[in-house]
This record gives sequence, structure tokens and C-alpha cells, in this order.
Amino acid sequence: MIVFLLCRTARALLSVPVVLLRRGTAKDAELLVLRHENAILRRHVRGRVGYEPAGRFWLAALTSLIPRGRWAAVFPAAPGTLLAWHRRLIARKWDYAARGSRTGRPPTAAALKSLVLRLADENLRWGHRRIQGELARLGHPIAAFSVGEILYVAGIDPAPRRFGPTWRGFLTAQAQGILAADFFPIGTVWGKCLYAMAFIEHGTRRLLITGVTAHPTVRWAVHQARNIAADLGERGAGPRFLLRDRDSRYTDAFDAVFTAEDAEVLLSAPRAPRMNAHCERVIGAIGREGLDHVLVLGENHARKVLTDYQEHYNGHRPHRSRQQLPPSATEQPAIVHDLDDRSPLRTRVVGGIINEYRYAA
Repeated sequence: MIVFLLCRTARALLSVPVVLLRRGTAKDAELLVLRHENAILRRHVRGRVGYEPAGRFWLAALTSLIPRGRWAAVFPAAPGTLLAWHRRLIARKWDYAARGSRTGRPPTAAALKSLVLRLADENLRWGHRRIQGELARLGHPIAAFSVGEILYVAGIDPAPRRFGPTWRGFLTAQAQGILAADFFPIGTVWGKCLYAMAFIEHGTRRLLITGVTAHPTVRWAVHQARNIAADLGERGAGPRFLLRDRDSRYTDAFDAVFTAEDAEVLLSAPRAPRMNAHCERVIGAIGREGLDHVLVLGENHARKVLTDYQEHYNGHRPHRSRQQLPPSATEQPAIVHDLDDRSPLRTRVVGGIINEYRYAA
């Protein structure tokens, strides 16, 4: 900017002789050009002559004092180069980049771009116009072309059918109707082995422990199946699929309880616990968080511990697959801002081995 002001000042001063001595002005200007050229050439003896910004501005300013027909004979640079320098000199006047201001349409906010990509990732059948409509409903007016450009830059096809459903999305959609079952052992303080039967709903992660016994017979297993079917029927949450292993205590009578409720029985492969991973995981959590820290005295004691843990698991324990909500919760709790004035209360459950924290109402 300082160079531009100096150039404008030089041109104003050189325009005074044009008015006073119009005949000798061109000659004097040519001499000034030649002197300036010689000074430049003396600094650059070899190779291509390089002009510094100040020299370019000076030569461009002197062009207004010499007729254009004599430029080729006077100036060391081509006429096109001189005109380019002059255009660059004028362009600097209107360049607002260094002034901290922007022209044209404002850029799309980064948060809005992230929201566009999130909607595209969570809704694989939505195109850029469908995403635009959803954003408008949320109060974010944006052009459909802008949505398509954001998707294109991110490597996502703006067309409605981009990809098929992922395995995670497919299994999540099917999880609402899957009920898994499995037995697990419980060791008592006297060295006796008890058995419990656990069911878990894949969709809600709800845990249901139906009973404890020292002799898990086929008749006992059928009775547990009837109890769980009656409980699910009362809640209107009948399963579409029952996932179980190939234990000999699961018989046709056991399967008939669920097929009568229009549920299909699915069998896991032999020695493949990962095919029933949700049930295996919750059984591991029962041991790590509960039974491994309690000396179980008998069936009644084991039943009491498992009942308390089931209430804790369904009513308080957070789950990552449900955005840190317990199975029985439907919405996130209100955000607490006054942390300095409120302190959570601790409640001991499952015989005092697990702590639950809540704010007083």
C-alpha cells in the first residue's frame, strides 16, 4: 500500500511538467527511463533482468508521460509487460483480501457441513434434496446445490442410492426382534454348582433372569420359557427370533413355546460363543460386577443377588449402544448446570458391591 501511494505521488508530480513544458516533457521522461534502466542493468550483469516491485511500479508510472508508439524504443520491457504491470498496479487498489473483508456468498458453517455428512451417513437412501428438506425442517436454510457440493467434496455420491445397508445398520434394524437365551453356572461357598437361565433382548438390552436351580432339567427349562413368553406377551414385545445354542436341555417342547408366539428359533454353531455374543457378554458382566464379589450361600441367596443385579442392569446401568441409557429409560436426563450447589447421592445395591448415583429431586 505504501508503494502504491508513492507511485501515485510520483505520477502526480511528473504530470506538472506536462502542463508547463509540454514539448520537452517526453524527452525528459525518456531520459529518466534510460537512467533507471541503466541502474537496473548494472545490478543485473548476467542472465535475465529481474525487476523488483518498486522498479515495476516506477516504469509503469512513467508510461503515462510517453506516447505508446515510442514504448518499444524507450522501455526495456515489452509493451504487453508494461500494461500488465499497470493493470496489477491498479488491481492492488481494489484488492480487499489484505483488509480482512470478504465478498460474495458467505461460506457454509463447519457445523452445518458436519450435520449434512451425518444425515448422509445415517440415511443411506437420502439424496441431497431430501437432506436439504430435513435441514430446512430443523431451521437450517441451505440450497440443494450446496448440499450436493458438500457431499461431492466428501467423496459421497449425492444420488439417493449410494450404497446398500451396512452390516451394522442391518443388524441394528433386526435387533428389535431378537431374543437370546443361555445358561450360566454359579458357584456357592460350599462348592455346590447352581445354574441360572438368562434372556436378553438385543434391541433394548433388557436382561431377564428367570430362575436358579441346582438341577436344570428339561422340564425346568420349558417352565422358564413359558415364564419369559408370558412376560413378553404382557408387554407386547414378542420376539421374532430366539437365538440359542445346542444344549441338550433345549428340546422341541422348549422351542414350541416360542414358535407358538410366531417366533423363529435360530441355533448357533457348535463351539461358537460369538454367534451369541450379546448373551455371552451380559453373563460375563454378571460375574465380573456381581457374583465374583459375593459368597453365594444357596439358591435363595443367588436368586436375591441376581434379582438385585437385574434391577440395576435394566434401570440404571448405562449402555453404549443406547447412547449411555439403561434399557428401561427412553430419554436422556436433564443437563445439570449448577454443579457447585448440588452433589449426587450414592445408593449401594447388590449387597453394597455396586454404587448408583442420582441427584435428589
